[in-house]
Amino acid sequence: MRILLSNDDGYQAPGIQALAAALRAFADVEIVAPEHNNSAKSNALTLNAPLYVHRADEHVRYVNGTPADCVHIALTGLLPYRPDLVVSGINNGANMGDDTIYSGTVGAAMEGYLFGIPGIAFSLTEKGWAHLDDAVALAAQLVRSLQPAVQAHAQAVAQGAEGAHAEPWLLNVNIPALPRAQIRGFKVARLGRRHAAEPVITQVNPRGETMYWIGAAGPAKDDAEGTDFHATRQGYVAITPLQIDLTDHARLAYWAQTAAALRAGSEAQA
Repeated sequence: MRILLSNDDGYQAPGIQALAAALRAFADVEIVAPEHNNSAKSNALTLNAPLYVHRADEHVRYVNGTPADCVHIALTGLLPYRPDLVVSGINNGANMGDDTIYSGTVGAAMEGYLFGIPGIAFSLTEKGWAHLDDAVALAAQLVRSLQPAVQAHAQAVAQGAEGAHAEPWLLNVNIPALPRAQIRGFKVARLGRRHAAEPVITQVNPRGETMYWIGAAGPAKDDAEGTDFHATRQGYVAITPLQIDLTDHARLAYWAQTAAALRAGSEAQA
């Protein structure tokens, strides 16, 4: 299995280095990751500045861009092959609920998904890398268990087949920052929701200019049973399958009626 590994904490972050070592026990791993921390960059691509790729060692390259830049460049010319799986992380902190919209960790895995390649985003629920080795072991266990599904997808794509195996999938995985003995297992969960972010932080620089810092993420708002917040709080590794379709399907009929009324009004005025 050939894995493209990226993150948003930077190629030298403990999370990606430890995860790479664990995955290389059973897969070919190529790291293409940001040069510096690029948290909260979501799916952003750099279109107004040149990007440069530098090699740290034989299987590690870093880019002066976003997580999505790294995966995009890797898949559109940098790598001489198509990876079987795109993995992102392990992130230094949770990516649950609304976090997934902003997350560069999720954005890197999603970029692979947009190119038709299965993707997994891994995050630790707390900052500081506590129990990182245990989290890495669990992440590697999950990837290894998914190897048949990854290979089935690659084979279906190579053969031009259609159906379930030919469709890529995207998983958001949050691992509690606990000793492995306290992890109760894996649980599939939906995304929860957060309250609005904390107020913006203002400071005045030495020149008398006001600086603004984005406030911390809000606390959990929907953390009921079945959510990723609840699962990780109970000691489970939360696995959330994601999709890209942002269409509000429940309100399509309402907006169709609104559009029809607007069209009728325009025609009457004409």
